[in-house]
Amino acid sequence: MFNKILFPLDRSREAQEAIAVAIDLVQKYQSELILLSVVETPDLDAEVLEDPVMQSPDAVDRLLHSAQALFAKRGIDAEIIQREGKPAFTICDVADELNVNLIVMGSRGIGVDLEHASESVASRTISLAPCPVLVVP
Repeated sequence: MFNKILFPLDRSREAQEAIAVAIDLVQKYQSELILLSVVETPDLDAEVLEDPVMQSPDAVDRLLHSAQALFAKRGIDAEIIQREGKPAFTICDVADELNVNLIVMGSRGIGVDLEHASESVASRTISLAPCPVLVVP
């Protein structure tokens, strides 16, 4: 059913909590797991600063390798991908490009873009995704 699962992650508590769900699904369906982290391009028009750590390619690389090691401890091999861009668009582009069957992600609440304050990365991903999205609260 879910041959290929994409797990986008950032430094949020919600992403950490979604790890258990991703592990369960990968083990249940014997899925291929792809970990994605997006180096966020700074939004010069935003009045609220985004997470500066997620704008550092080195920090994102460390986050991905740390997550890969965590999954490896559970016997799960995970491919890692680092991309640059706006998170929701990048997540959906990667999902489409790799023909994934499911995106599993945490929810952080509202986004920081004041123009679209009611939209979180998760809700934007849901509306743009080429496959089902499981959002873990």
